[in-house]
Amino acid sequence: MTPLPPNAVIGILGGGQLGRMSALAAARLGYRCHVFAPEPDSPGMQVAAARTVADYLDEAALVRFAATVDVVTFEFENVPARTLEVLEPLAPCRPGIKALGICQDRIVEKRFLEAAGVPVAPWRQVASLEELQAAVAALGLPAVLKTTRLGYDGRGQAVLRQPGDLEPAWQRLAPRPLILEGFVPFAAEVSAIAARGADGAVAVYDIAENRHHRHILDLSFAPARVPEAVAAAARTHVTRVAEALELVGVAALELFLLPDGRLIGNEIAPRPHNSGHWTMDACAASQFDQHIRAVAGLPLAPAERCHDAVMRNLVGPEGMARWPALTGMADVVPHLYGKAEAREGRKMGHATRLLPLGALGGMTDGTAIGGL
Repeated sequence: MTPLPPNAVIGILGGGQLGRMSALAAARLGYRCHVFAPEPDSPGMQVAAARTVADYLDEAALVRFAATVDVVTFEFENVPARTLEVLEPLAPCRPGIKALGICQDRIVEKRFLEAAGVPVAPWRQVASLEELQAAVAALGLPAVLKTTRLGYDGRGQAVLRQPGDLEPAWQRLAPRPLILEGFVPFAAEVSAIAARGADGAVAVYDIAENRHHRHILDLSFAPARVPEAVAAAARTHVTRVAEALELVGVAALELFLLPDGRLIGNEIAPRPHNSGHWTMDACAASQFDQHIRAVAGLPLAPAERCHDAVMRNLVGPEGMARWPALTGMADVVPHLYGKAEAREGRKMGHATRLLPLGALGGMTDGTAIGGL
């Protein structure tokens, strides 16, 4: 594939912070971005060369959008599949509808991970309350009941701890069918991020160790403080995922680390990921740089770290209260996303503390965070 020339236009579906950071990376590489999203003044639109404000199912708007771009990508996986069905005959879409479809449905995603050789927790598809009761009898309690679509940051799921939890959870969660997953007594949560170019080359970042608060990612430590065998297994898993998806772009694989050192695959994101934001400041080429390189047909860059790093999300009013102090810290790089209102649970920005290579492994959490 011939790489896109400078000043070519990359279309981005979605105007959130991932689109914003992708557009900024594209600008550094000499490309322009056209953001398509339903929300005016979204973070991505603030830094784009062109904007279309329209519903993702507005086919006339999609046709006009396709005529202005050289390639299309997306910044989140809840774009309707129909959107790419309209666009793919008109402009190259990277990643394409295969990756989008797999990652939009948890049942399809579980089957895909199993076929790719990534272990997953025991699970059952449930289409009725009776099937949920049978699935709980098979998997036991506690277990996690989830929607198959549109769930993120803890939305669309319920932890079942006792038999009385089943019916209220079944009534609350939709759309159906749902998926029941056996509870995983994990020791840590980690994530692996891989870029795959149009030529099939793969570059994998060091895995991150993640901590959540109220179901939203709070902290990422890079590299994860795990044995090298665990890190190597995570890199192998995400490489298999990128190749099996026939990905052109970036994908993240969330994993549970069990006390015995085994890894269990949780979810795939076929785009840059919150747990990879540390790469913006700790690597010569960030996950956003790699995504744009892949989409544009450029060679991938090396994915090596220049620093150890700790990334903290700035969420809601509490996160924004940290902002003034963070801007004065010499070893911290702060990023804001341009969102006007700091609502509870809303990701407003992030900040990354940079450390010397190898320093993180010898630190306690409190010392590593260092005031973030």
